[in-house]
Amino acid sequence: MSKRSPLASGIVTACLGIAAINPALAQTSPDPAAASDFTVSANVTLATQYRYRGIMQTNNKPAIQGGFDVAHSSGFYIGNWNSSISWLDDSNPDVSAAVEMDFYGGYKGTIGQDLTFDVGALQYYYPGSYPGGYTSPDTTELYVALGYGPITAKYSHSLSNLFGVPDSKNSQYYDLSGKFDTGVWGLTVNAHVGYQKVRNLDDGSYTDWLLGVSKDWGHGFSTTLAYIDTNAKRNVYTNTKGKYIGSSTALLTLTKSF
Repeated sequence: MSKRSPLASGIVTACLGIAAINPALAQTSPDPAAASDFTVSANVTLATQYRYRGIMQTNNKPAIQGGFDVAHSSGFYIGNWNSSISWLDDSNPDVSAAVEMDFYGGYKGTIGQDLTFDVGALQYYYPGSYPGGYTSPDTTELYVALGYGPITAKYSHSLSNLFGVPDSKNSQYYDLSGKFDTGVWGLTVNAHVGYQKVRNLDDGSYTDWLLGVSKDWGHGFSTTLAYIDTNAKRNVYTNTKGKYIGSSTALLTLTKSF
């Protein structure tokens, strides 16, 4: 799921700096035995807004996002992803928190020839200032995913309160997604349906879904266009500005990968 442009640039610079320190990460050696077992990648995205599990994160305003990943040939990986946000300020005027920082790590591999798996942990961190007695939005989740061909099923389980909801530990999210190459103009169709179970919050659980297309333009550039919607309850998912944050929307993104 890079608060401002300097942060996004810093992420990319840091990744390039790592590669510069270790030339094995920056170029492919002609000698296979000398090639690094590590792969470093980075990305920066401009989005018309940020939605997470179907819910508004930037009050329908544009977002800048970016992150990096370090993967080992064994299947282990770590990474960081960041986005500008406003949902915490929108839900409480006494809160000042304008960035989401995600830190994750895990292990992925294959079972047989066709079945893939991915297990790991993810920490959502929201630096900022909060009034006394405010439940921290910082959230820790464990996840496991299985993939077969273009289809992936993923389960996430919170070890902490879920995004600031009191007494919501052990909430779950169920995700079924697919990416289908159309064979036409390099377009990929993306489909998703998810169910967020929120513990101990009346009417807090909901379903979200997405249907969209993406295209790789080459040279590290790609775009996505998606329709997103939810059945989240208005009485629960309306912010202090009176905006329903689970409404349907169209989302457009431009990403540069390094």
